[in-house]
Amino acid sequence: MDATDLTKEYSNGEVTIVWKNSLCKHAAECVKNNPEVFHPKEKPWIIPENSTTDKIITTVNKCPSGALTYYLNKK
Repeated sequence: MDATDLTKEYSNGEVTIVWKNSLCKHAAECVKNNPEVFHPKEKPWIIPENSTTDKIITTVNKCPSGALTYYLNKK
């Protein structure tokens, strides 16, 4: 496994956040816009259960590098 090219997924049951570390530019827009979910000094650093799906989607869409994406989970 290449530690510089990881893809991790985090879900709150409704939406899954996909993070690609190789694309992350550390602009911290996720932390600024949704500090309830994004905790860069903790593991896991993304805790989607701490926010609403709408707020998560809005936050992910502000990621300037494209390191964060999402998909809606099927019901």
